Amino acid sequence: SGFNSIGHMDTMSRGRHQIGHYKEGEEFIQNVFHVLSQIFTGKEKSNLAICWLQYEISKVIQCLQAKKKKKLKAQGRKSKKLAKNFLKAPDNRNNLSLWKLYAYLEWLLGNTDDSRKVFDTALCTAGTGGLKSAQLCSLSLLYAQLEVELLESTEGAVMSRAVHVLTKLTENGPYVPYSGQVLPMNVLKARKAYEHALQDYLSKTPVSDQDQVKDSDQLVNLVGCYALFQYLTVGIDAAVLIYTQASEKLEVSGSQKCENTGENFGILNFPTALEAVTLLHTNLLRFHMKISVYPLNPLREALTEALKRYPSNQSLWRSYIHIQRKSHSASKARRFFDSVTKSTNSLEPWLFAIQAEQMRKKLTEKVQRADVGEIHCTIPETGLTNRIVALFEHAVQSESGSHCPLLWRMYLNFMV
Repeated sequence: SGFNSIGHMDTMSRGRHQIGHYKEGEEFIQNVFHVLSQIFTGKEKSNLAICWLQYEISKVIQCLQAKKKKKLKAQGRKSKKLAKNFLKAPDNRNNLSLWKLYAYLEWLLGNTDDSRKVFDTALCTAGTGGLKSAQLCSLSLLYAQLEVELLESTEGAVMSRAVHVLTKLTENGPYVPYSGQVLPMNVLKARKAYEHALQDYLSKTPVSDQDQVKDSDQLVNLVGCYALFQYLTVGIDAAVLIYTQASEKLEVSGSQKCENTGENFGILNFPTALEAVTLLHTNLLRFHMKISVYPLNPLREALTEALKRYPSNQSLWRSYIHIQRKSHSASKARRFFDSVTKSTNSLEPWLFAIQAEQMRKKLTEKVQRADVGEIHCTIPETGLTNRIVALFEHAVQSESGSHCPLLWRMYLNFMV
């Protein structure tokens, strides 16, 4: 969300309590926001409002993860009040990014109908930019993604609200809220529109650097919308095909850019665009596996390829650890962690390798203490303990690891 964890260490548990936001850290951040909002004007002020709202949403997510209902209610009230105040400001009334965050906040708080109203209002006032408007694509993509998460299976998904939103996006006309059905004719037209739009973007050579940054954002949103549309109307293979096409094209434009250094060729922001497309791809595969029977291998391959390229992407590592927990053999994952830590200087692979082993240790201990209550098992699990200590030792010897307070705290915490 654009913020490091200042004032809270949510990676460690203290007994049963999750460590949340510290009062002093929280006060400091709020003061910074208040001071800056008086200094900034215009575009900067709107951007600050977006950051502030993202920060509020991160706290709501933390309450949800910790399952603290009382705290969530209070936090929700505060965050909603802030969001409404932002949207009342004349400069922000047509700011789709803020509307998007406000709708997302309502959704997280469980107010699905209110959230839909906010999304619909934003789409109605957004004008008729269609697939050419980056903000409109981004708003429609989030709306559709949230709706898809409510589906229990992909049967009958063609008539869903998500398909309605993605179809309306291609029509370049005013948005009409969902009435319960989607016309097959509109679905066919939308598929053609997406196809042409994607071809145009992939064959386009941007003029200025600023255009390139805009284009790469727009391309990611477009690929996301098109793939999700194909997933709901055709199936998972059709969606994966679009991600593959887009990734191949981005890789080619990336390698050409490297050869012709100094020349404006292809999409400037290609690493971030490619990373974002990869993330959408893996997230869709994970979701599909949750609601239907699908082999694990495509997701594992996509994640290992992506992590070799982006070793510091935390979302990808979380997904990787999540799927590795399902397999009983740790050796494959360990070999992979070893290869990545050797080939990169970033600290994330170390932190996640340690986390994976700690989860394994927790699981083993849980099994060994099954029916005896909280009595420590007579045969301690020393192999894993030694392995974790060795990982910590290697990590703190690395250049970035020796300067990372979190790593040292985790190490101390583990030794205690």
